[in-house]
Amino acid sequence: MSTVAVGAGPGRPVRAAPHAIPLTRVTQVELRKMFDTRSGFWLIASIVITAFLATVGVILFAPDSDLTYATFVLAIKFPVAVILPMIAILAVTSEWSQRSGLTTFTLVPHRHRVIAAKAISSVLVGVVSVLVAFVIGALGNLAGTAITGTTLVWDVTVTAGLYFLLGNVMGMLIGFMLGVLIRASAGAIAAYFVYSFLLPTIFGLLAANVAWFRNLQPWVDIQFAQGPLFVFESTLTGEQWANIVVTGVIWLVVPLAVGLGFVTRVEVK
Repeated sequence: MSTVAVGAGPGRPVRAAPHAIPLTRVTQVELRKMFDTRSGFWLIASIVITAFLATVGVILFAPDSDLTYATFVLAIKFPVAVILPMIAILAVTSEWSQRSGLTTFTLVPHRHRVIAAKAISSVLVGVVSVLVAFVIGALGNLAGTAITGTTLVWDVTVTAGLYFLLGNVMGMLIGFMLGVLIRASAGAIAAYFVYSFLLPTIFGLLAANVAWFRNLQPWVDIQFAQGPLFVFESTLTGEQWANIVVTGVIWLVVPLAVGLGFVTRVEVK
């Protein structure tokens, strides 16, 4: 850490004041921490493993008519969508569950810089993981058509791929938000499954049985609003983008702001 001289004057010694640690360095440290432990390494490696297993499953069990690139990518979606938020949750909660927060926040007193570095590193891991999943899906598409003798179909456009990437990154950010808000691994993971499975089920039942809620659902159900991001045949309309923004503010931005308020004030033990 470089220093500058401050406090010089008659009869006063020169005191060295440290420069702030660059955010890029803090981000590099947080990225390294995500891979350092065996659990962290295998959690990230499980994305590749499950993507490979999903690809093999499509080749073995999908009808020949469904052996397209979109089928492989959608098969990989579920394990990726579940594992990525877990990685983001553990990246945040490790400071409290492993009692390393006191050391981290002593070395970098500005807690918002640490949280920002964790967010950047989580998004980077998420983007790379989705790109790897695309590559595995492409290899599966090539292998599947070669084995079955069917026509090779590339039916995922660049726009659809970007939608898919955005949807997965948003899912990862929800996990990150829950980690910041709850700061306990078990509680944040349980809350994520409530977010991802219980709430959409409740909203779906309400939409099916309550007429007035049917039109309201896209504006309050974040899973429903993000659904078009994973439908490769569609192009999002302005209203669908508005649904994503509104539900993102309600279920992601506001809770994250509350969690950041707690993180910057809560006592670290």
